Amino acid sequence: MVQVGKDLLATVGGLPAATSPIVVEASDVHKWFGHNEVLKGISLTVKRQEVLVVIGPSGSGKTTFIRCVNHLEKIQQGRIKVNGQLIGYREDANGKLVEDREKNIAMQRRDIGMVFQRFNLFPHKTALENVTEAPCQVRGIREDEAKTIGMGLLSRVGLAHKSDAFPAQLSGGQQQRVAIARALAMKPALMLFDEPTSALDPEMIGEVLEVMKELAREGMTMIVVSHEMGFAREVADRVVMMDDGQIIEDGTPEHFFTNPQHERTKTFLSKIL
Repeated sequence: MVQVGKDLLATVGGLPAATSPIVVEASDVHKWFGHNEVLKGISLTVKRQEVLVVIGPSGSGKTTFIRCVNHLEKIQQGRIKVNGQLIGYREDANGKLVEDREKNIAMQRRDIGMVFQRFNLFPHKTALENVTEAPCQVRGIREDEAKTIGMGLLSRVGLAHKSDAFPAQLSGGQQQRVAIARALAMKPALMLFDEPTSALDPEMIGEVLEVMKELAREGMTMIVVSHEMGFAREVADRVVMMDDGQIIEDGTPEHFFTNPQHERTKTFLSKIL
């Protein structure tokens, strides 16, 4: 992978400006879909430059939780703060939470990068255009400056030579790396990854994980929903196990892979390791 110099990294993002030591603070978060309560009082914090990996069986609430972090899903109870700011809501005069204006929510999302399972690239735009679209349209960056930043980011993920390629001309792993570059172009303080390798062929998984490892080494704050236990062992600062809408275990990778305490955690790990 082609690396980008530190001066350019400062320009295109990767290391958020130091403010609070806590980037994410979730307190007693509840989420219902109809009568089905999918998050049952989630509370956790993520420190600046920390990598948190969330594991658990399908239907445990992992994806729902990280979608709530950038208000792609609305919560019905609790609070989520990123960099000390309530996400998606504001307090009224009585201290009650009311949903914020869409304009304010969109501004908050600028600082939260998200990489989905299914790439979500614009099919009619080249790799470079996918990366430069949001900086130009949302942050108002000049097109020539955005292209310079975009090429730097594509170099960073090893795809400068594919800048003029359309998504249909890229492999799944290449598309996901473009998606990561696109998220980084907004200079996020936080990156969310929702099982970013689950839609990839096995031989393509490694190239995406390598980009994520590099981001972790550079100090990007990350929440990663993943079943890639090798990545969790090597990169995570903490691992959280979710089951039935709750966090049932929280600890270091060493704790999880050598001495898990909860029986449900032991059973889950025995089936995937």
